[in-house]
Amino acid sequence: MKKILTIAGSDSSGGAGIQADLKTMTVLNVYGATVITAVTAQNTTGVQGIKILSSEFVEKQIDSVINDIKINSVKTGMLANKNIIDLVYEKLKASDIKNIVVDPVMVAVGGDILLEKKAIKSLINKLSSIAKIITPNLYEAKLMAGYKIDDDVDYNKIIKKLYNLGPDNVLIKGVSKNNGNIIDLLYSGNEILRIKSEYIPTRDTHGSGCTLSSAIASYLALGNTLIESVRKSKEFVTKSIKEGVKIGKGRNPLNHLTHISE
Repeated sequence: MKKILTIAGSDSSGGAGIQADLKTMTVLNVYGATVITAVTAQNTTGVQGIKILSSEFVEKQIDSVINDIKINSVKTGMLANKNIIDLVYEKLKASDIKNIVVDPVMVAVGGDILLEKKAIKSLINKLSSIAKIITPNLYEAKLMAGYKIDDDVDYNKIIKKLYNLGPDNVLIKGVSKNNGNIIDLLYSGNEILRIKSEYIPTRDTHGSGCTLSSAIASYLALGNTLIESVRKSKEFVTKSIKEGVKIGKGRNPLNHLTHISE
């Protein structure tokens, strides 16, 4: 069985973070290990509190996992601060893990910035450079390319700027909607590919970014090409959104378990 490590935060509601990652990995028949960077108190209506773990304890978790388990892919999510980002960068750079999927969690869906400036700088200049693929949303792509969140931009130019940061591939999520489809951009240094998937008109997408990045890490570990991994992961997320579950009063999560009945 292939083994995937997620380095991310914990979501007490179970919709995003390591909980979404583990559900995704389990359904895709890979083994999921975790390194927790922060513990959140949250539900479908928002985040009520957060406790960031020390970089020393994050390091202990990483060492415990990689010193014993042969990891085939790593996915990073919420890394909370500069110390943790720098630590994760050094640990992964020193490892022999080739499939590193970086979900650069720095801007919430509503546009709120989640990281301080020096942490964003480390994520851009360090962690991105060792990634097999980075998967920013629209806001994150703008910040990483040096723009402000409310700037009008050409994402075809931005994706090339992000590629020049050093990752092997860049996927910018949700660039446009067209004829009932949502369009993502994928760039590997040659032509820019437009990845189409069905647009589901719903606000119940909590955990979709976490699910996508952990699915990509899983499919890569299973031997799929990068493009195959992205396409299959998009299909996985689309179906999970379509069959989403109503568990609370706010933005509800995906239904990862819909894939089990297939």
